[in-house]
Amino acid sequence: MTTRAGILVAVGATVAGLVTAVPTAASTGSVASTAPAAAPPTPKWTACATKAYPRLQCATVRAPLDHDRPSGRRITLALSRIPHTAKTTQGPLLVNPGGPGGSGLSMAGFVAASLPAALAAQYDVIGFDPRGVGKSTPALDCVPKHFDPVRPDAVPDSYEAEKANRNRAAAFAAACGAKHGDLLPFMDTVSAAKDLDVIRRALGARQVNYFGYSYGTYLGAVYAKLFPERVRRLVLDSVVDPDGVWYEDNLAQDHAFDARHKAFAAWVAKNDTVYGLGTDPARVEAAWYRMRAAVKAAPAGGRVGPSELEDTFLPGGYYNGYWPHLAEAFAAYVNDHDENALITAYENFAAGDSAGDNGYSVYTAVQCRDAAWPRTWSTWRNDTWQAHRKAPFMAWNNTWYNAPCATWPVEPLTPVGVSNHRIPPALLLQATDDAATPYEGGATLHRKLRGSALVVEQGGGNHGISLSGNDCLDAYLVDYLTDGTVPRAAGSGADAVCDALPEPKPLTTAKAGTDAKGSALHGLLGFRG
Repeated sequence: MTTRAGILVAVGATVAGLVTAVPTAASTGSVASTAPAAAPPTPKWTACATKAYPRLQCATVRAPLDHDRPSGRRITLALSRIPHTAKTTQGPLLVNPGGPGGSGLSMAGFVAASLPAALAAQYDVIGFDPRGVGKSTPALDCVPKHFDPVRPDAVPDSYEAEKANRNRAAAFAAACGAKHGDLLPFMDTVSAAKDLDVIRRALGARQVNYFGYSYGTYLGAVYAKLFPERVRRLVLDSVVDPDGVWYEDNLAQDHAFDARHKAFAAWVAKNDTVYGLGTDPARVEAAWYRMRAAVKAAPAGGRVGPSELEDTFLPGGYYNGYWPHLAEAFAAYVNDHDENALITAYENFAAGDSAGDNGYSVYTAVQCRDAAWPRTWSTWRNDTWQAHRKAPFMAWNNTWYNAPCATWPVEPLTPVGVSNHRIPPALLLQATDDAATPYEGGATLHRKLRGSALVVEQGGGNHGISLSGNDCLDAYLVDYLTDGTVPRAAGSGADAVCDALPEPKPLTTAKAGTDAKGSALHGLLGFRG
């Protein structure tokens, strides 16, 4: 559930002694435990138009670093807005793309532009960078360029290889504690949820509407638990399983992403006349693993080794619109040994940047702080090998991505129980074959939020399914945002079912290099979260 694919590579000091170097007290208490604070100043909105969103405005708001000490140190939260234009307004609609660690500033423009104009005109659509993210300050960046290639193979073939990756993970945790030790005790979902209420108060709103994808569903559920009386409408798309935060949820991802990788192989086999990799999905999958072995022996262009290859193909588990581009690179390498095709795909889908460094730093800071992770490495090893035997595509990759939590320098909190009977009906949207947030998460939260409605995309495997071209899903979203209407069905299962969109078609060779980033929404969502 992260913002970018890949295992971490870090160098530096060990974690020894760092636990006592940073404070560990940060409350997960209810809103009632937080001391009352004066209303923050009204944001001063200024134009920050882009070509895509010419009406976009930006502002900042100050929030306490420690919400239990509202008069103490302050942080700055960056906001964006598409203001309402209708004569009557339904208030602010806060939007979040997921992560943790995803920037939400562009999402205000995206959501406002994607909703029907008359409906968008009724809302102030508010994007924000959560604490530590992007243009909010201070921003976390524990180890710049830790995704630079070529990294060690994620799958350890010896004790020494496993130990090297463990040391890298521990070094990342140590570097984060050394650099941001004053911030890490306050990088957690509860603190971020309390920031949302600071934003609400700054906007002068009695209640807020909230629309979150992926990790943003968990953030929204936690906000609703802490501030139920402040929730007007709640849309949660691609739902995190709140019972699995965060170790168990990542193990579930291993199996779900492997299933989507097999679905990709089946799609390539179905289009063998284009790709020439065989008509048997198992044969296509075997060709992919032979490609992986080849780049392990000799990284493509000296840049794409086995870990980078996994990073490159992982986005296909989020969005099947990427499959034609990935299949082009796959076939070019296998059939023609075209290393440049793999390098181009890696640059399009997986190459790290400064935003990725920040996103991953926030990801680890939040997930390692939110909940307890195993501190005994044998637990990680045994669970990962067990997953790898059935689901080899990314099990070890995912483990190394999360392994800093094994030695994180701040004590974990107890996750918030998000069961809720005090909020208006929420709208949940979930694809049955979603890999990043498997279907069980949507079903679980549906049971926990009394009165909620679950709309299922049957057979869909994409992550972040509304405002992405499925008119059936979007009709339920529009009805809900218009007047709070939710579908109702007898029983405890789905309240409505929509068919998945058709699978993508192969690209022509002339078009293969275009639009490789996919839809605007999936660019906003980032990866693993």
